[in-house]
Amino acid sequence: MNNKIKFLCLIFFVLTAGKIKAQETIFKDLSYVYLEKLIDAAKQNYPHVKAMDHQVNIAKSTFHQSNFGWLDAFSASYIYNPQGYLNLTTPTLQRGYQLVATVNLGMLFERPYTIHNAREAVVVAEQQKAEYLLTLEAQVKRAYFAYIEAQAELRSRVNAVTDATNAVKNLKHNFEKGETSFQVYNEAVTNLNNQNSYRLQAELAVFTAKTNIEELLGDKLESIK
Repeated sequence: MNNKIKFLCLIFFVLTAGKIKAQETIFKDLSYVYLEKLIDAAKQNYPHVKAMDHQVNIAKSTFHQSNFGWLDAFSASYIYNPQGYLNLTTPTLQRGYQLVATVNLGMLFERPYTIHNAREAVVVAEQQKAEYLLTLEAQVKRAYFAYIEAQAELRSRVNAVTDATNAVKNLKHNFEKGETSFQVYNEAVTNLNNQNSYRLQAELAVFTAKTNIEELLGDKLESIK
């Protein structure tokens, strides 16, 4: 029974030691300077940001184009009358060329509203881009924190595997000497197998977290120094 209690205490230590170490080091792994570099990389490389840049450029181009639209309300043409006779279709008594200018009042009065709408479209495009950059920044932060957490969890699991391995070695030695029951030794082996399984899951979590953040960066994490 005494060995059973010792084993339970050992298992409790194995399960908690890694977590305690992770809690002590997780904040030391955070680098806000590096995080800002990741955010800048995402803003430069993420395809949707580039698409929104093009949308802003299109809105600005449309606005500039609308400023020259005043000319659309005006039109000019000429009339040629070589003989100087009266033309009932286009009344004129002068001989030669005559310049005729017309103004489309509807288009003329509509133009200020068209320019205003084009200017507002630029503001909307810029605000949508600003909003998305804030969203992207938050996504990068969450992905970075998840990656740091996954790394800390992996270290915790590696430490737990190391502790469980040492426990099995010690209990095996005691079991061979007859100082530990087979049940206690077998439970230690089972715990070691479980810790190895947890470590594999933690490794997968690190790869997944790394993939998630690289998707936002548009680049490999190692390339950002």
